[in-house]
Amino acid sequence: MLFDIVIRGGTVVDGTGQPGFTADIGIKRQRISAVGELPESTREQARVIDAKGLHVSPGFIDVHSHADVALLKDGQHASGIRQGVTTEIIAPDGLTLAPLSAENLRMYGWYLSGILGLPPEDLDMSSIEASKANYHRKTSCNVATFAGHGPIRLEAAGMHDVPLAGTKLETAKRLLSESLEQGAVGFSTGLSYYPHSWSDTDELSTLMKVSKEFDRPMSIHLRNHNTDRAFGGGGVAEAIEVAKRTGTKLHFEHYRTSSDSAGKVDSIMDPIDRAKDEGVDITLETYPYPVGSSFPQAFFPGYFHEGGPENMLKILGDETLRKELISRMSEISYTSTAGNVWTYIGSVHNKHLEGMQFSDVADEWGISVEEMMCRVMLEESLACGMRVAPPGSVRLWRQVEEDVMQLMARPDYMVGSDSIPNGGMPHPRAYGCFVRMLGRLRRRHNYPVEQIVQRMTQNPAERFGLTDRGVIAEGKFADLVIFDQQHVNDRSSFEDPNVQPEGVPWVLVNGEIAVQNENVTGVLAGEAIP
Repeated sequence: MLFDIVIRGGTVVDGTGQPGFTADIGIKRQRISAVGELPESTREQARVIDAKGLHVSPGFIDVHSHADVALLKDGQHASGIRQGVTTEIIAPDGLTLAPLSAENLRMYGWYLSGILGLPPEDLDMSSIEASKANYHRKTSCNVATFAGHGPIRLEAAGMHDVPLAGTKLETAKRLLSESLEQGAVGFSTGLSYYPHSWSDTDELSTLMKVSKEFDRPMSIHLRNHNTDRAFGGGGVAEAIEVAKRTGTKLHFEHYRTSSDSAGKVDSIMDPIDRAKDEGVDITLETYPYPVGSSFPQAFFPGYFHEGGPENMLKILGDETLRKELISRMSEISYTSTAGNVWTYIGSVHNKHLEGMQFSDVADEWGISVEEMMCRVMLEESLACGMRVAPPGSVRLWRQVEEDVMQLMARPDYMVGSDSIPNGGMPHPRAYGCFVRMLGRLRRRHNYPVEQIVQRMTQNPAERFGLTDRGVIAEGKFADLVIFDQQHVNDRSSFEDPNVQPEGVPWVLVNGEIAVQNENVTGVLAGEAIP
């Protein structure tokens, strides 16, 4: 047999967790045709990649990516593909743009611009099927998507705090069913975001019965808004209750310790393990950083979001209404406002704020942090994003990283970057999450390379039904990463986040070379999957 590409002499880490072995890999068209010692004759007319001294693994699968719009604007997506991410699962937290009517797409795209960036005009996101067409063979990586709670609730009930009942509930159930039929890999919700935070546990359970019919998991960002509507006050208790009521598979988004819980892995995992002992099917994900990122709307109570961006700007622009809004920020249990940093500013006027801490901007302007936030949101028409500043204690930071690697030792874990590749000063995880796990943290904690690869490949592929991906074997799609296990490393930092990694010289997607000698090739071989 002749091959299009032969990867010669690398240490194959096949994604199953089994020890690596030396082998050649023969690729024909999109798929792996042979794994083993291939005779010289099979290399005739083939592109040969010399992988001696390097490791070859399946392409990494990011189970939590906010690259929905970034991929539409720049299909090359260097921040992900240079790390070896060959499949992005978009629409986590219930935050996405499909299925939406043209009118709701305009409104919700505006509302989410601080996280996703403003989407291109004249975009068809009327269904999951329509959404997939916007990505298929137009990106360097494969794209899979959740059915997002936000768009589904928005189409059913608008941007309003009303219960789903009667025709509204039937509309939501129909949209979810259609989305899953069209290939959504599960149902995602983020009960700290709107409009889906207006849901209660009963509504969520009703929708999850639909997901159960398709045997697709619920991926959940835990609630910190409207906790009075939730079983057990929200959080882990609510998520587990929904899974118990419906028999649905449950996936926890970015479940890890934080600065407040560093070193307490056993404590945070106790309710998870008790639920698993009771038969609940649970998987989890994490990223290797002590803080996250979001948009400033996350600080404000539910009434502020009613009616969408136009009404929100009205509140922000009215002195009396704005003062009331600020006074009610205490209703939300979130991070300290002062310790945040602007990551994305939409206009040229305020672009210099990117990278500045909220408290420093407020001091410069001579106003409170809360007033500063409202002013920036108003001036930017909501097109602004932020992240939490990392802890000042290196010891605390290292403890959180140690916790992450302890969690990754569990067979129910995988990696989700929570990447928001938007703005001039994004969270460094957009450029460094996977290589940080694979490189410095794996080496620091003496973690088996086979195990970390398995968590990034086979685990997510099996959980989210990505058939024929996630392992290296004959007949599987040729999504492959060639890396130097001794030198692979992230180079992005909170101070300088837009820096590409090192030690990943080759990446293939569907049998085509997407990265060559640590440079993107411009090839857009990614497909909308499954």
